[in-house]
Amino acid sequence: MYYPMPEPRPEPELVQPDRLAVAIGNASLLGVGYLLLGRQAWAAVTTLITVVLVVLLGTVTPGAWFEVLFMVWWVALIAHGWHLAGTPARPTAVRWPKAIALMITVPVLVGVGFLQFDATDIDDEITEARDSGDCGKAQSAVDRIWFGHHVVDGPVAARGERTAEACARLRETGKTLAVASAKPDPAGLRSAYHELGAVLTDLPGHDRMVGSVLDGFLAGLPGHEPCDTAALTDWIRQRQASDNVLDRSADVLPRLAPAALVGCGDKLNEGRSWQEAHARFQQMLDQYPGHELTAKAQEGLKKARQGLELQHIYALNDAYCQKPAIYSGAAPYAKGATNRAVVYHADKYDDMYLKKVPAEWRADLTQAVMIVCIGGRTSGAPIRSCPYRGESDGRVRTVTFSKMAFPVKAYELRTGNVVIDTKVEIGGAVCPPRLSSFGGNDPLRMVAEPSDADIRAAFAPVFTG
Repeated sequence: MYYPMPEPRPEPELVQPDRLAVAIGNASLLGVGYLLLGRQAWAAVTTLITVVLVVLLGTVTPGAWFEVLFMVWWVALIAHGWHLAGTPARPTAVRWPKAIALMITVPVLVGVGFLQFDATDIDDEITEARDSGDCGKAQSAVDRIWFGHHVVDGPVAARGERTAEACARLRETGKTLAVASAKPDPAGLRSAYHELGAVLTDLPGHDRMVGSVLDGFLAGLPGHEPCDTAALTDWIRQRQASDNVLDRSADVLPRLAPAALVGCGDKLNEGRSWQEAHARFQQMLDQYPGHELTAKAQEGLKKARQGLELQHIYALNDAYCQKPAIYSGAAPYAKGATNRAVVYHADKYDDMYLKKVPAEWRADLTQAVMIVCIGGRTSGAPIRSCPYRGESDGRVRTVTFSKMAFPVKAYELRTGNVVIDTKVEIGGAVCPPRLSSFGGNDPLRMVAEPSDADIRAAFAPVFTG
């Protein structure tokens, strides 16, 4: 049995694809050109590769070479689409392929162009802010950067991120400087300056921003207490040069340090911290000779030195008589005038007499002209002898009454030199009607009992001679 053979299906007519439409479609990076050719596999694979490249561009920022590679990939897609479209192929159901390709590719390219323009504008703003040292303005520009900018211009985005990092580190360093200067804390200052130097090294190009933080710290120095400012300027002076913008810290020293040192010295003088005050005034005179505050520093130094002298003499107390010292603030000794004095005496038993030295001849150390050292009492010249009969045995004894004698040495407080070296003898009442004896025998020699007038008359040559 024979059957009729079916007629063979006619081969589909091959047509020449629109090469320009395919090239434009592939320029979208979305495989549109391949889809126009009916090459779905090519479209899927190339689009996947493009997505991977875009993700890498937006997240890793591997470098300019990768951007060049991406451009080569883009050109290769266009060229490959153009090449494939040169071979006749089966017709596709797509009408107006060129219009479709343009509708997809043009928005993609326009979007990329806009992002590129915006990235350039952001880069200009960051550069301007970096050059003016304005971290606030730079941060505002950096905040505009998003994934798209990383894709179209990775270097711009990377520069922005480096500036953002620099500003973040500088903000923290500014806080550290503020805390360290408020205490003041040399260790904190050292840490802050180290971080400023690290920003200069790690993130080149941010010198102005580092300078702005430094200027803010330096501008705040005069607002501190003088002794705090002096401590801070001391640290700045002792800091080793680093051959960068940080070295300009030393430029403020001639403007700030002299006033701080003098002000600190004055404050220490007020608190009677004489040693520290002396050191501050001397430092100012040594480091800034001929400065307009020299006279004031010399005056403060003199006051501190005199304070130290007084402090030493106070500490000596009556040991001054063995180790005379000077108080340069004392008035000079004037012979023939009243020279007020601090009085020390070795034998406390005779306080009852020596305390009767007139008050107008005495003074505290700050007003005294002399230090008068009175030794132990001895018998002076005899005044009179009187007979006394003992009540117990009826015997008659002759008792001699003598003056009280005290060795006296006076030192000029201003120089520590001896101005008086004598023996003061004090007369007084003798031969009382009755004598009392506390020993086994009545004394044969006794001292006169001086009155206030006797004591005054005896010591007058010491204080007014």
